[in-house]
Amino acid sequence: MKNKEIQIEEIWNDKKKEGLKEFIASNSTMQSKERILTTKLLSIQYKLEDYIQEKNEDEILKILDFVKMYLKALNLTKKKLANYFEMRDSNLQKYLSGERRLNAELVLKLSAFSNTKPEHWYRVQLKNELIELKKEKEKIVNYQKYDYRNLVEI
Repeated sequence: MKNKEIQIEEIWNDKKKEGLKEFIASNSTMQSKERILTTKLLSIQYKLEDYIQEKNEDEILKILDFVKMYLKALNLTKKKLANYFEMRDSNLQKYLSGERRLNAELVLKLSAFSNTKPEHWYRVQLKNELIELKKEKEKIVNYQKYDYRNLVEI
């Protein structure tokens, strides 16, 4: 008796993929609203973590982009979030868009609001600043004058 090797097509083909899609669709309708929301929030958290770890520098996602994802999932407005954070909407907008650097208080509020680690928000900000800096190579050249060798005679 000869053993036949199982082919990947026998396990994973279009018919089985379609069956899996139908299974997911039918089971997703049975989930509670709370479970659906939890899944959406986890999805955003994973996107945030992936963005931080990703080496791709072509796509820049601002903190505002992630906050908008949370607001959409929770059916909230940015104005309502600003009120909840006890700050003006225009002030919050400046932090989220990157016009102002995040401060510890806002990071802790974002972290508590989204149930994510505070350092994730700082890492998004830092990654974006480094990407922008790499794009502006002339700025790097301007800072070469601060090389310690220009200050100390060797």
